Formats: sequence, structure tokens, C-alpha cells
Amino acid sequence: MSTASGDPTTGTADFSATPLADTSFPEEWESGQESVRGEYATEASVTEGATGGATAGGTAGGTERAAEQRQTATAAAAGPAHRPTRGRYRGTSGGYELILRVDVDSVTGGPKVLRKVSGDFFSTGGGTQAYFGSFVVDAPTVSRTGTQVVIRGIASYTWQTAHTLVRVTVPRSRTNQRPGAATVEFLRPPDQLGATYVCPYVSPYFRTVEWEQDSVAGAVPFLSYDTGSLPQPANSPARILTVPRAYAEAGIELLVSGTANVIANSRNGWTNTELHGAMETNFSLWRNAPQWKMWLLVASSYEGMAGVRGIMFDAADTFQRQGCAVFYDLIQGAGPEEQRAMLRTYVHEIGHAFNLLHSWQKNLATPPAPLGGNNGFADLSWMNYPQNYQPLNGNGGAAAYWGAFPFQFTDNEQLHLRHGFYRNVVMGANAFATGAADIEPALFDEPLTDESGLRLGLRADKSALAFGEPVVVELKLETTDLRGRATHNHLHPDDELVSIAIRQPSGRTVLYRPLLRRCVDQDQTVRLDANRPAIYSSAYIGYGRDGHYFQQPGTYQLRAAYLASDGSRIVSPVLRLDVRHPVSEADLRLGELMMGEEQGKILALRGSDSSALQSGNDALQEVIERHGTHPFAVYARLAKGLNFEHEFKSLSPDKTELTVRPPDPKSGIEQLAQVVKVSQQGKGVDNLTLNLASRRLARAYARQGDLEEANSTLDRLVRHFDTPAFKPYVKDAVRDQADSTKARLTEEFGGG
Repeated sequence: MSTASGDPTTGTADFSATPLADTSFPEEWESGQESVRGEYATEASVTEGATGGATAGGTAGGTERAAEQRQTATAAAAGPAHRPTRGRYRGTSGGYELILRVDVDSVTGGPKVLRKVSGDFFSTGGGTQAYFGSFVVDAPTVSRTGTQVVIRGIASYTWQTAHTLVRVTVPRSRTNQRPGAATVEFLRPPDQLGATYVCPYVSPYFRTVEWEQDSVAGAVPFLSYDTGSLPQPANSPARILTVPRAYAEAGIELLVSGTANVIANSRNGWTNTELHGAMETNFSLWRNAPQWKMWLLVASSYEGMAGVRGIMFDAADTFQRQGCAVFYDLIQGAGPEEQRAMLRTYVHEIGHAFNLLHSWQKNLATPPAPLGGNNGFADLSWMNYPQNYQPLNGNGGAAAYWGAFPFQFTDNEQLHLRHGFYRNVVMGANAFATGAADIEPALFDEPLTDESGLRLGLRADKSALAFGEPVVVELKLETTDLRGRATHNHLHPDDELVSIAIRQPSGRTVLYRPLLRRCVDQDQTVRLDANRPAIYSSAYIGYGRDGHYFQQPGTYQLRAAYLASDGSRIVSPVLRLDVRHPVSEADLRLGELMMGEEQGKILALRGSDSSALQSGNDALQEVIERHGTHPFAVYARLAKGLNFEHEFKSLSPDKTELTVRPPDPKSGIEQLAQVVKVSQQGKGVDNLTLNLASRRLARAYARQGDLEEANSTLDRLVRHFDTPAFKPYVKDAVRDQADSTKARLTEEFGGG
């Protein structure tokens, strides 16, 4: 809600309204209107209650089948059928503009009827406009005569108002007539009239979004998929689906904006920071403001993470959800299976831009939304992963998903897309998951029964941390079933199948939300048994989309939850961490050097060349130069070293030139060698991060042409883990990683 004074639901009936040019009706919605359910071309009054039943003259009037037969006969005699009462309207009154959405009728083949009315108010003054608030009528009563439709119900608002009763009157028009304007009245129950708006018809779509798409050289953007190409549910008609058409079926218009530009590419994949930089440089409609505009990049691949088909990467600043990417190398293909999967990936990532969460995460939104069956895994939705699909009865998996998927969003998702409050949906407004991270601690309560055969552990190398020290936790998933259990191996919270709750010293419980979320929707099943009883992951959770989570000294309590392949929710024991008070001015200064917003982003991103993060890089460099022996320096060196070892791509503003800062192996070795040395002495990063740093250090040596030192670095890594402190299967895993890294480096940089 804006700070504008007044209330748009009160006032006089004075108004001025200007019709918009867009009054066209999509051809695909024109067909079959003679069979619109519940519409009559007679003067007899028909009222539909909140349950959707129909009564003539206020009494039960025959069966639905008989009503439909009367409707068809009457419509045939009367000529062209009535237009459905649905779509978007706009009008002004008393310094406010109202965008109205009416959703009480449909047509055969058109979007499903959700029986809602909603609207957004904007205060206007001079040449400016500001968002004021939104409302929705969840269960309206609909009355029809031969000349008008009256919709009436109690609304929920984003602000407090006494005028809670909304009455919308829409004149009935036929398909060969221009749609009439809707009259919207706000009343204080029972019948005290407040403001009135006359809203001319704008569009059959509830919302319209401009969609700009670019692609890298060599990537062929998705065009369309014939849903009849492969087996599908009997209740899902075969049709040609494009990405805009998939959203049109949900009542949302995607307007392709401008030209689909082809931009330069490189043979290496794209990192999070490169994607965000590409958006800011190449998204011609981009600006730091809420707007119905979004950008999608068809990139080559996502570096360093197999299975990432797409990412809604714009979740790190104040104006989020404006950009996403799909990764062509993983989703390409001309066959029907590949085209079907490509369509799902595009629609899925754009869904995140509309602030739709994964099917299994909706209870973590603010406010929480209800989960579908099996903790959301039973949802037949664009927002589920096919391999995660697990119905309450029967077999799950990708084959079962595609055999039952009707190529649509769930009703709750369509409700969000069409009628969600403005700031919760429009790009650049509320942050992903609608902003606030407050959660109910009960979401992480231990289950009353647990027959999953799995156990989740959460630990940290230290139970007490210095002020400003990066917070890294280790997750361990193991089996408790001697027969073994199969599940997915996505154990890192960035993959969004693991959640970590943090109770701060203030008593507030927040959810760690990764800076840049990714969609790892490739089936990666692991079997945990006697030979491999556990898998591990290490995660830096000190900084995320809500900033720093450990900003104040005191005691923190952490708990993780893992959502298994069968829908089981496995909860870890509580981990207690203490953040100590700084004991000197030097400690305080050092902590502040690590705690800046830009420093947090750099640590979360494992380094960046972005000019927007220059002061953060300067602060980390100061830590290295002035406090090089301090334990904090190892984290600054890690971020710097990983960034140096890797190239950094930047796109020119005209989208034609790709600037590549080549790897700097010398600087990478300078930093990473110190990280590895200190960590092998037990004074640096955790063992999982040490493994990563050692393999990247070996790569830096290989880039310099020193394969001998690269192999020696990997041999030292194996020896570090070859002690009684580590389980045999851990030693074997490290040895396998080292051997495969040696083979790749020899292949890439030559074996002499």
C-alpha cells in the first residue's frame, strides 16, 4: 500500500474513464461460446451462489443438464451467443485508477473459471502514479438476466476499509458487439454506497506482461510443441503450445517485446554473476521499478552444476524477478520428448518470475500457501519436477508425470497469476517468495512418525564464531535402513530441496534463502546402503536474499529439512551456534570488513568481477593485505582465488560483443595455495570446501602448464583424507574425484 492519503473505496460517484485501444478478443477464445455454462439469453433471472449452483427466480430450477439444453436452444434462436463475463477492465474515480479483473465465466477451450473478482488501485496526481493497494472477492454471488450480470461479494483488502462489499455490474454483449464497461461499487454493509468506478473493457487477459528474449549464438530458442505428439491424459486436448499460449491458457498474456537478439557466447558455461550482469546490460526494458516486464536468456550451459536446466537468477537485490535463463546445451533436441521438456523449462522459469515457488516449497512463502498432496510432489503442475512427481496412490516419476500432466498450472497457481495482490506478482516488486522470510518454527518440527529410512545431520566445524566470521554448515544424509534407500542427492540448499531455518538471538525465526536459486530438475538418484551409507554437502549460509543472517552477537539455533524423493520430510536435530561479541576495536573493524552487503554477495557467489561489487572486493582485498594471517583471510582468499582461476564474461550494451576476462592462474594459485595449506593444517575452511579448493588449485596449475604440480596437489588432497578420521567410503569418494580430475586436466591441458 502506498503512503497516499484517502481511501479509494469511499467518495462520490464522480468519475472519468478513458477506454483503451486493446479491446480485441483472441481468436482461440471465440470458438464454442454457444456452450458457455450458466449463460442464458432470456430475461429470467439466474443466480449462482458461492458454490457454483444455479437457481431460477431464487429457487431450484431443474438439473444442470436441462439448463444447458435450454441455453443451447435459446441461444440458437437468439443469434450470436453472449460474450463470457471475464477479463480486465480499467477506470478512474476521485484521483484513483482501478484495474479490475472479472473471472466468473469462460468458453470452451478458454481458461478455467476461478469464480473471483480482484483489482488493484493506483493513486494518480499530476503526471505521476503510485500503487495504493489490492483486493480480491473470493466467493462472489453471480446473478444474470438477459441484459446484465451482477457480481456481489465481500472483499479482502491489503488495507483496512469499512467498504468491504463489492458489487460489479457488467452489461451483457454478444460476440458481434463491443464489450460493455463494468460498473464497480464499493459499499459499507449492508448497503451504504461509497466510491463508484465505471471501467471500460481492456482485454480478455487478466494480466499482460512484456517478454523480451535473447539467445546466445548457436542456441535455437523454443518455438512450439504439439501436445498430441506423445501420449497425454484423455482430458487434455491435443493442441499446439507455445510459451505465450501456455500462459494464455492461465489467463495471462505474454507479449513478445522487440527483437530476439543473438548475443555472443563462449565455450564455457555461465555463472550467476555473469547472468545478472548480462541482464542489466542487455535487457532493454530493465529498470529498478515494479513493472510487467521480464527478460529470458537462452544461454549455453550453467557452469559447474550438472542438471541445471534453468534459473530465475534475479533474486539478489531490491527489484527482483525480472530475469531468468534456460540452458540450451541440456534441454536442446528436435524430438517430441526434448521439445516437451523444453516447453516445461521455459514455462517453469517464467513462473518463478511471477513469484511462483516450486510445488514442494509453497508453505515457505510469506504468507504460506497450502501444499498439495505428498508435500507438493503430487502436483501436476508446470512448477513441479517430472522426476519428483509422486502421487498419493500409484507409481511416480517422470513417465507417470507426463502421462497425467494436462499442461497447466494448478488452481492455486492460477489464482496467484490472475488474482494475487499486485506487489506479490508484478516483476520488480516483492522479493521472491513475497519478501519477508519469517516462518513458523512448526514447519520444522519433527514428524510424529518417521519410516523414511533416512536421517539428516547438520553440523559446523565450530560451535562459536567470531563476529563477522562466515557461517558454513555441513549437511549429511544417511540411511537408517540396513536394506538401503534410494533418494535424490540434491543436498545443497541452493537446489531448493533442502531448507534451513535460523532462529536468531531476537527470537525471530527466518528461512535461509539462497542468493540465486537454481532449478536442478534432472533426476539424480543415489542409493544409500552399506557400501555408501551417507552423502554430504557444504553450504555457506551467512548471506542470502535477505542479506546477512548472523549480524548480531548471540545464540542462534539452526534446523534443516530435506524433502526426499517419496515426499518424506526429514528434519535434522537443532544445531546451536554462538556468535561472540567483538572484544576490541580491531575485531570490530575486521568484522565490519566482512559484513558488508557486497562482501556477502561475493562470498555467496564465490567471487565476482562485477563493477557493482567493487567496494566489496576492495574490502576483501584489505582483509588479505592487512590481516593476512587472521582466520578471516582464508575466506577472502577463497573467493578471490576461485574468481581468478575462472574467466569472467561481460556483454557489451549493443549485445554484439562478449568481453572475456581470461583466467588468471598465477593470481588464483597465489590465493588458493594459501587456502589449501591453512585448511590442511585444520585452521581454514571445512573439508568439503577444501576438496573444492584443492581441485580448483590443481586446475590453475594445469592452466599454467604444470601438470606435475597439479597432480601433486590432488595427491596431497587424497593423503589428507587417508586417515582413520574419515570413513572408507569417504576416502574412496575423494580418491575417485581426484582421479577423474587428473584425467580431465590431462585431456584438456595435454599430458606431454
